[in-house]
Amino acid sequence: MRRGGQHQPEAGGLPPIIPVFPLPGVLLLPTRFLPLNIFEPRYLAMVRDAWTGNRLIGMIQPMVPETSGAPPPLYSVGCVGRIDRLRETADGRLLITLAGQCRFRVVYELPVDSPYREVKADFSAFADDLSLAEEEEDLAESYTEGEADMFYDLLDRFARALSIPLDWEEVRKASLPYMIDAVAMICPFEPAEKQALLEAETIRQRYRILLRLMQMRIATPPDFSSPLQ
Repeated sequence: MRRGGQHQPEAGGLPPIIPVFPLPGVLLLPTRFLPLNIFEPRYLAMVRDAWTGNRLIGMIQPMVPETSGAPPPLYSVGCVGRIDRLRETADGRLLITLAGQCRFRVVYELPVDSPYREVKADFSAFADDLSLAEEEEDLAESYTEGEADMFYDLLDRFARALSIPLDWEEVRKASLPYMIDAVAMICPFEPAEKQALLEAETIRQRYRILLRLMQMRIATPPDFSSPLQ
């Protein structure tokens, strides 16, 4: 079996083999930033290996919760991020920030003798992700005032329904594409819903999916008073 570790980058600086961090309900999107608190030994090893190599880690969701048995199957699409910041705490945890680079499709999972999982990744279907940072201003200008008002109105009602505090001064400073992605990443949607947001072909399609999800939550907000099972 192969050892996990460094791989030489191909075109665009993205290698064909990447380590993956399976986390349910966690979403990373291209050009956006995801803070992570790493404490499990296998993922501490993964982050240290990535940090001394190309600094790339693929975020992906498992299709079912992990148990003590075989590793759970993975969704077919994830997003690779580059470690932008890393800090080690006194108790041995690693606090990192991933900068989203490009979505990928899992071709297959590799057998490895490292403690973490690795996949062969195909980025070809999502090549446009690599130019999103340069297009942010144009994307923001493509939304009408009515579309923006609809989003912010729904976001206000959604946040009230779920008792999520919002700093509206900061919200209004951000571009609409940024806020669409931020809400998609941060808000407590189900894993399958998060996956639909990730796999949206365009940010405008993500906007439409997000509106529907917020409308559903406003209509039937979760009952946080129920005891945990």
